[in-house]
Amino acid sequence: MAGRVFFFLQHATYEPAFQAASMGITAAAMGDEVYFVFAFDALRQLVSGSFGLPRGEREHEELARAEGLGVPPPARMLEEARALGAKLIACDTTVRICGFVPEELERTLDEVMGLASLWRLTQGARTLAL
Repeated sequence: MAGRVFFFLQHATYEPAFQAASMGITAAAMGDEVYFVFAFDALRQLVSGSFGLPRGEREHEELARAEGLGVPPPARMLEEARALGAKLIACDTTVRICGFVPEELERTLDEVMGLASLWRLTQGARTLAL
């Protein structure tokens, strides 16, 4: 039974990025309508191209083990989920608080929307915050 799933990301170092990207690509592959909502550090990491990069020794070790298992990095899984129809979005106010101009994120995000629109879109959806 396909549904709508939201992954709210405030942080996007290796561990939370892996969790969101791996679950998101799985949900998209199973036919769910998937949205990744980026805020604060996660938004900055996405914009800077550092989404899913490890922070600290433990995350570096986890990334090395994942690579040894043939598991793709979070940024690649995110792009593959996007190719399956997943959407990358952010709240207009959060984008501005982070110092970005919404129109400049058109290639990075699929949509920048007002909080009321985002709130309505989550109605009846499954949500996960990471």
